[in-house]
Amino acid sequence: MQEMNASEFRQKCLALMDDLPGEGILITRHGRPLAKLTPVHPSNADLIGSVPDLVVNPQDDLLSAGIEWDAQS
Repeated sequence: MQEMNASEFRQKCLALMDDLPGEGILITRHGRPLAKLTPVHPSNADLIGSVPDLVVNPQDDLLSAGIEWDAQS
């Protein structure tokens, strides 16, 4: 992970956001971690519908074996 001090980050902030590394940037002040800037990853919900006809209904139980069972017994 890239590390830089707060004053350097302040000067380069906008340029850094244009080419933000996947692991992010650790921002320090006086050598101590202050903040971490990381890219926002898309949520899994955005994947629904990305492959046509793979998932037709988001409410479908895709991991079920089709056998009902009672956890109390």
